[in-house]
Amino acid sequence: MSSPHSFRLSGLEKRYPDFTLGPIDLEVEPGSVLAFVGPNGSGKTTTLHCMMDLVRPTSGTIEIAGRPNNGPDPRWKEDVGFVGEVSGWYKGWTVGRNLAFVSQFYPNWSETHANALARRFGLQLNKKVGALSKGNRRKLSLVAALAHRPRVLLFDEPTSGLDPVVRADVLDVLWELLEDGEASIFYSTHVLSDISRLADELVFLREGRILGRHNKEDLLENWRRVTFRLTGQAGSGLSDSESWYSHRVSGADHQLVTSDFEQTAQVLGSLGAENVHANRLTVEEISIEMLKHQHVTGLEATEGSHVATS
Repeated sequence: MSSPHSFRLSGLEKRYPDFTLGPIDLEVEPGSVLAFVGPNGSGKTTTLHCMMDLVRPTSGTIEIAGRPNNGPDPRWKEDVGFVGEVSGWYKGWTVGRNLAFVSQFYPNWSETHANALARRFGLQLNKKVGALSKGNRRKLSLVAALAHRPRVLLFDEPTSGLDPVVRADVLDVLWELLEDGEASIFYSTHVLSDISRLADELVFLREGRILGRHNKEDLLENWRRVTFRLTGQAGSGLSDSESWYSHRVSGADHQLVTSDFEQTAQVLGSLGAENVHANRLTVEEISIEMLKHQHVTGLEATEGSHVATS
């Protein structure tokens, strides 16, 4: 049974003449942060637009805050904060007037909270939106998404165009929103450093298909970059594992990235590998390796994920 403040995608598909998204099955519970990671054109924005009912899926169902997102009851939108790549602000209006207009659609809107967020982000309420930089327009979108204290946050590149100081402030605000354990966040990003700080789990998407869903701490615990030497006939006994990435060989010297260091260490030990050294990888490095090589790792995906076969 779904939580009233989580979301669920069941068999979501969106088909275009030259691209198919899905099928995607995802469920996120309150208090968790799920990062959507993939290259441009992989389907991240299409997924979020389907969730916001901006794009109608070809098949499948979507529940937001316990309600279908395409039914006659629009109240699910009251529990959602959305920041997309494109904003529809009135450029001739001031920041404050735009926020006042948006506030009419949210019974839980807090003008005090909106003003506090604007001050925190350095956003001037009396300035016309047409005079704002791209980064300041993104700040305005964030204020509008957060001022009614939503229980579901859907973000498409939430820190795009922000300087490092404001980006840190945004992440602090999101952490504060998560403190009561009831809100959930689903966001796509190209700023992989944001994932290290915010996400609990990562969903890797490529060409419309999910490669896997993984707990961030499990990735950090299991992935390693390993260097070692195998001389003589020992080297001929080495065959690539499905958990190995970026395996490079120069004579007897090897370097590889593995998603299962324990299993890799056992294999190298049985072959008598020498000078074995292992270094941990960052979330950014792991993400790049996984997407670059396009195959599902040997790690078991978390419960409730959909793993595509490649």
